[in-house]
Order: sequence, then structure tokens, then C-alpha cells
Amino acid sequence: MNLSKIPTTAPDDLDKDEARKITRKRAKRIAELHQQLVAEGKHSVLVILQGMDASGKDGAMRNVFGECMPFGLRAVGWKKPTDLEFAHDFLWRIHKEAPAKGEMVIFNRSHYEDVLIQRVHGWIDEERVDRRIESINAFEKLLSYDNNTVILKFYLHLSFDQQTEELMERVNEADKHYKHNDGDWKEREHWDKYRAAYEDVLSRSEIPWHVVGVDQRWYRDYVMTEIVVNALEGLNMQWPGLETEMSF
Repeated sequence: MNLSKIPTTAPDDLDKDEARKITRKRAKRIAELHQQLVAEGKHSVLVILQGMDASGKDGAMRNVFGECMPFGLRAVGWKKPTDLEFAHDFLWRIHKEAPAKGEMVIFNRSHYEDVLIQRVHGWIDEERVDRRIESINAFEKLLSYDNNTVILKFYLHLSFDQQTEELMERVNEADKHYKHNDGDWKEREHWDKYRAAYEDVLSRSEIPWHVVGVDQRWYRDYVMTEIVVNALEGLNMQWPGLETEMSF
């Protein structure tokens, strides 16, 4: 996996306005399929969003899944583990938030943080990195094979220059001040290390990642909605029928 060879922008021949129209239609279709997922109760969906700071994870949740009804949909934002979570294995807190059948769960960041930030800062050695990647692959296969969980993993592929612009907007625009975090600028100093860590994780994952260019947020939404619709339609879900005849 060489992320430098993968574009972070939309193809030149893709019309922005037309793409946005298609995206809105797909978002409504996702909402319909989500209702069917809840009603049928046979599958679950786990959406994993990873990317550099300011890569648009919050916006992706809003624009791709914003039409879905709240029932049967959860978003989980992962931050630094608590003392209790640190006292357990690194997947303990993750497994508790995995989706039940008939539920869609979105991870804003995920268990991959434990082989990214900890690796970049040298808090774990390479032997533990290898073991954790093996554990993650086994965990995801468990969810997939044992609980009919569709796992959709998105790496939001942001360029260094676009991150500069996005972070500066958080400083200069009042309605984005709430997103500002001094720590994002410190982590940015490790850009090359993070990029290398991501390339390794993407290459070694047994359930494949979707690498989505996000310098243009409308293109991110266009690509993600297509992938989600195709995955949900591929389940061939059926609306449940009445088990007994009703007479009035």
C-alpha cells in the first residue's frame, strides 16, 4: 500500500453538482435499507472511520447516514482509554460496542488507534504491534462470521496541504472553533510516521479497507454512499411478513 500514489481529490471528469444529486439519492436509499436491516434483524453493520486529524469523519457520519432513523443506529467516538479500560486488553472496550443484529454502529476512530498512535509515539514495540494486528483480524472475523456483521472500513485519505487548510479554518472561523485542539498541530508533526503506520495497517488487514479521497468533501460523500448502498443491497434483505393471518 502506497498512499502517495492514491489521489486525495475527485477525478476531473466527475461533475460536482451531479455527484451531489446522486449522493442525496443514495443517502435516502441508505435510510431505507437501514430500516430493512432493523426490521429483518438478521444482520448487523459496523462502519469504521479512520483518518488523519481533520479528515472529515464527523461530516461523513452526518452526510452519509444523516437520513437514517435514530433507532437502530449508534455512533461511538473513541478517545483515550480510561484507567479501567487500560486495565483490560485493548479490545475489551471495543467489543462491548459492537453492533447487535438489526443494528448499525459507526466507529469514529476505532481499535486501530491502538496500532497507530501508540506505535507512532513508541508506546508499544513492534512485537506487540504484530500481535495486536493479528488480534484485530481475528476479532473482525469473529464479528463477521459469528454475528453476520458487515464491516465497512473507510480510510479518509487527506493531503498534507488540505489538512493545513482544515485546521486553519478551526482557528479562523467562529463556527468551527469548537473543533480546534492544540494537540492536532502536535500530532501533525508526526505526519510521515502516521502515514507509514496507516500503510502497514491497510496492507495487513484481512477485511479490506476503502481508501477514499477527502480533499473535496462532496467526493468523499459520493464514494462512501455508493459503497454503503452496494453493501446493504448485497445482503438481499427481506421485510418480515406476518406469522399469522389477521382477521378484522
